[in-house]
Amino acid sequence: MTPPEPGSWGPYLAILGMALATYLCRISGVVLMSFIPLTPRVRRGLAALPGSIVVATVLPLIERLGLAAGLALLAAIASMVIRRSELLALVTGMVVVSLVRAAGF
Repeated sequence: MTPPEPGSWGPYLAILGMALATYLCRISGVVLMSFIPLTPRVRRGLAALPGSIVVATVLPLIERLGLAAGLALLAAIASMVIRRSELLALVTGMVVVSLVRAAGF
């Protein structure tokens, strides 16, 4: 495979295409939601979305990574509830996962 020639437009077109696709995905939610009346039931559903997205993202990781990831997540959540500091929660989770893995779990 030969490297692209200097001045080739391929990478720039790919980046432009990805930027356009990202913009269209973001704006489509706003456009589609303009057609939906915001009833109390819809508002409750929208309010529940962030938590369900986090759970849907994190649980498969915990299943795949095992006990260390689960304990780290619990420690990070506890730290966040107690201290309300994202940085401290991140460091707490990293320390716990490191210690649990160093212990052989």
